[in-house]
Parts: sequence; C-alpha cells; structure tokens
Amino acid sequence: MSEMIHVTDENFESEIMNSDVPVLVDSAPPGAALQAAQAHRRGAGGRIQRQAEGGHVDVDSARTHAAKFGVMSVPTVLYMKGGEVKDQQIGLASKDKMIEKIQAML
Repeated sequence: MSEMIHVTDENFESEIMNSDVPVLVDSAPPGAALQAAQAHRRGAGGRIQRQAEGGHVDVDSARTHAAKFGVMSVPTVLYMKGGEVKDQQIGLASKDKMIEKIQAML
C-alpha cells in the first residue's frame, strides 16, 4: 500500500471509485484515533505492497462521503473494490485483520 491518499468529496470518484486495485478507505476526523489507525494501515501496507491503496476521508469536511456510505461511527473503514463496498469495519482492528479483509478482495 502506498502513502495514504487524502480523499475529499471532490476527488472521491477519481481516487476511490475509479481505482484499479482494492482500496481501504478510513473515515474519521483528524486526531489520535486517526494516528493509531494510520499506524496499523502502514504496517498492513508493508505486507500487501502494491496490491491495494489506502485513503483517508476527514468526515468533518467530507460529509457527502459519510452520508453516501452510511458512516455513523468513527473510525469506520470501508474496503472497496470496483467502486463497491465489499466489507466494512467500525473501530480499530489489528493489522492481521485488515490484511485478511484486503486479501479477500484480491
């Protein structure tokens, strides 16, 4: 997984919906929980390399995204492929769990 993509309402379509690879989309406001989640994703990314992308959506400023995908609690992670949500996780998860969910989409 490369560096996390900062996703906004304006670039969600091009960065996430049109991606050629599975995308892990973290939906959360900025803060400590986000930092912990990103640390997990960086660790998971090292084990799956270029097979998937990671994106972060600040739900405070990208409300359209949150509403469209029913994000009611944060952090929420959407596992997307081909523009569709294939899996969803509310709260933090271990690196192994994230890798398992991404590998299921490959």
